[in-house]
Amino acid sequence: MTLCRLTHDGDRPAWDSKIQYVLAQVGFSVGLGNVWRFPYLCHQNGGGAFMLLYVFLLVVVGVPLFFMELAAGQSIRQGSIGVWKHISPKLGGIGYSSCMVCFYVALYYNVIIAWSLFYMGNSFQYPLPWEKCPTNVTSNDTVKECAGSSPTSYFWFRKALNITNSIEESGEFNPIMTGCLLAAWAIVALAMIKGIKSSAKVMYFSSIFPYVVLFIFLIRGLLLDGALEGITYMFYPKVWRQAATQVFFALGLGYGSVIAYSSYNPVHNNCHRDALMVSCINFMTSVLASLVVFIVLGFRAKNIALRCVADVLNLLASSGSNQHWWPWFNMTDVSTVTLAEYREWYHLYSSMVGPKITDCSLEQEMNKGVEGTGLAFIAFTEVMAFFPASPFWSALFFLMLLNLGLSTMFGTMQGILTPLMDNFSLLGHHRTLLTVSSCALGFIIGLLFTQRSGNYFVTMFDDYSATLPLVIVVIFETISVAWVYGTDRFLDDIEIMLKWRPPVVYKYLWKYVCLLAMVSLLAASLLRMVFKGPTYTAWNQSTASEMTLEYPGWALAMIIMLIVFASLPVPVSYIYSLVKNRWVRSTPSQVEVGQEMRRELYTKCSSTEQPDSHFHPVHFREDEVHPTPAFLSVGNEHYRQIKNRERLEDVFHTLTC
Repeated sequence: MTLCRLTHDGDRPAWDSKIQYVLAQVGFSVGLGNVWRFPYLCHQNGGGAFMLLYVFLLVVVGVPLFFMELAAGQSIRQGSIGVWKHISPKLGGIGYSSCMVCFYVALYYNVIIAWSLFYMGNSFQYPLPWEKCPTNVTSNDTVKECAGSSPTSYFWFRKALNITNSIEESGEFNPIMTGCLLAAWAIVALAMIKGIKSSAKVMYFSSIFPYVVLFIFLIRGLLLDGALEGITYMFYPKVWRQAATQVFFALGLGYGSVIAYSSYNPVHNNCHRDALMVSCINFMTSVLASLVVFIVLGFRAKNIALRCVADVLNLLASSGSNQHWWPWFNMTDVSTVTLAEYREWYHLYSSMVGPKITDCSLEQEMNKGVEGTGLAFIAFTEVMAFFPASPFWSALFFLMLLNLGLSTMFGTMQGILTPLMDNFSLLGHHRTLLTVSSCALGFIIGLLFTQRSGNYFVTMFDDYSATLPLVIVVIFETISVAWVYGTDRFLDDIEIMLKWRPPVVYKYLWKYVCLLAMVSLLAASLLRMVFKGPTYTAWNQSTASEMTLEYPGWALAMIIMLIVFASLPVPVSYIYSLVKNRWVRSTPSQVEVGQEMRRELYTKCSSTEQPDSHFHPVHFREDEVHPTPAFLSVGNEHYRQIKNRERLEDVFHTLTC
């Protein structure tokens, strides 16, 4: 039988419309990873085969877990701390772990927003500053580091980051990036200072604008030479893996942001439809972004290959070794030579030319998988320089990245602020101060990322601070609902909310499939971390190239501390609840006080007009599972919704008199 928690939540904020809520959930789940992570995984792990596996895991793991978080938040109308503490006080640590992970992610995610601000500001000049290599003022020669790499790589590593050779060389603070980080945190604070009322208004632009830009780039990209090759290569089948990890992170599971957003919904909102809709939008956005990325990368790869052909033919012409290429090429204009002609010639005469002559393979360029910051700040900036009116396209691209980052950042911060305000009334009464203080603290700690070695710490946080703790959080969330509270009871509560019962298949997906998938993902992540060892990619200034380095001992200790601190609230809360429960049992007076409090908070409700005549108090121990809060029982099997705050107050007054 479902019991009710009599709380006054009439002052709780609510979404102005359904479209606001959908935009907020889509904006949080669709982030930078859809643009620079999904396309890379799709290409490296099987193309079309990867997508099929991704859709399968999205249906059997992603959607059920996403639906579970939506339903829990909407039913209990609390943030992540309140939701899991309400199910059982022993599980309150799950919510605190979610808040810790959100804080980790917010710290480095806003640094990426700061980088986008820096590049967007530098886009308003012609030619673009990363279009050509600078010259040394003393020798009047091209800067060696730029000549050995590329103009875009030089601008990113030297002008934007001014990066050191390793994480062990900290270097001084980067003043420009520090200013950009301050601006990024100021934007977040201003957008969230009034809670969802202010951030929701920003969502109308920040969630929709990226789609406009993606479609513009798709149309423009289809007109580029090499677009077809890029799309073909995207779906080329190879070995596939890592789909489960991408499904898990794409929907933002475990952060608490999904729960926080859904807690502001009306109790009868169709959260099942929301789960399906947001998941589909997320997947289609990933496919759209992948098409754009591979069209652009195909154009870039073809340009690199054609430049390679021109360099080879000029080398052959200058050497006088023309007996092999004269029948094939018109050497009066090497730009007329196609890749197919050159590859056919190379296949016949490669054994007769020197080692400096390469096959200028477009496939080899496409095989150089580009993801993350390398895709956004190196590969894409290189392509922008080829476009007519390049400053316009560059500003448009980085404005899109800025909005993608901000919409996700709003959700991440909501995953921190909502649980704290719900769980601590003092913080709830000072929303503005809490928001500004959180953003100020984030900026101060974020200074770690604005020193010259800051990019290496961003990589560390991205790779290790959230991955394992989030998987652990979702495992305990699933155990809480499926095994502690019970899937049948949970489906009963959902049936009351939706006025129809979800398919019984969710019961088995939550209890077995999702839990097994999460445990397997945790085991695989731990094994990979132990056997492969944590590494990072560093930029060597003297060789003007990237190299893979192992983390030093202090950095490994830092990684372990990040994981432990984020995961520690779960066992600590469990132990604290056990100790507190034993102490309460050993103190009779405290038990009596606790029973009186329970009489006020939790009660069975009769269907008669005089509930006090059939009233029986229900007592709970600290180790018992708490029922969901939203509904009053009528008889044994039927339920009646409390319609409004006035009715709630009448029932409360009657029961307590």
